[in-house]
Amino acid sequence: MADPPFVSNSTGRLRKVLLCPPKYFGFLPINEITRGVLAHGETADLEALAREHAELVEAYRAAGVEVVLADPAPGLSYMVYARDFGACLAEGVLIGSFREPSRQGEELHYERTVRELGLPVIGHVTRGAFEGGDFWFLDDATIVQGVVARTTWDGVRSAAAVLEPLGYTVTGVQLASRNLHLDMAFNIVAPGLAVCATEQMPAFFLRMLRKRRFELIDVPSDGVFRHYCNVQALGDGRVLTFAGNTAVNARLRALGLEVLTPEITQILKGGGGPHCMTFPLLRDP
Repeated sequence: MADPPFVSNSTGRLRKVLLCPPKYFGFLPINEITRGVLAHGETADLEALAREHAELVEAYRAAGVEVVLADPAPGLSYMVYARDFGACLAEGVLIGSFREPSRQGEELHYERTVRELGLPVIGHVTRGAFEGGDFWFLDDATIVQGVVARTTWDGVRSAAAVLEPLGYTVTGVQLASRNLHLDMAFNIVAPGLAVCATEQMPAFFLRMLRKRRFELIDVPSDGVFRHYCNVQALGDGRVLTFAGNTAVNARLRALGLEVLTPEITQILKGGGGPHCMTFPLLRDP
């Protein structure tokens, strides 16, 4: 593995990511999207899930991103959403803490994986809950952490106790819990550009974004549950999204961005999209 910095921003050229195949996937009623799926009597189509995940892997590789695949563990149905076990920063990896009992244990497998890859672990969240789907760099020293359904204020404070001595400022951004994670309602796709369900954002956070001269691609609140915001910045004016995200994809293209659109539908039913499935390991400063 390269020397630090590993990941110090949200939009530099993405070089290396960690993903996990959905080998043991099964729908769990732990978010609003999947509860609706289960209410209709659906079960997970493992063949379709594997095909979609392979297409996501191929999209990354075609974009020049190195993909490392973690080994899925029996009994941990949601390891495909690799983003959530922690956060990668310039100095190494912060290991988070899961709130949902069904996801507890994932962090142990992922910590072993990142250590085997040669990334240092800079600390652990030891109080409350902290998931990587809530973590964003606004710049190389400013972090916002969603407090939605899966991260708690105690978790934010525990993370800040690790990160602030390294020179970071950590700000909690609270949304209604139905939004699940901050990355379901807000996503930085290029320098100064974000996809955002603005109706769901607290006023102070929108002020922060305006002061930083962010342009916002606004999506309706119900777009949160269609994964409109859950896309992945690749850097160099490129965004990995998915074929069904047609309105957002059109807006991104109109702004001059190259849009990669693998076919993903089944994995979305678990409550996460391309951003949720992607743990960045190396991104250019």
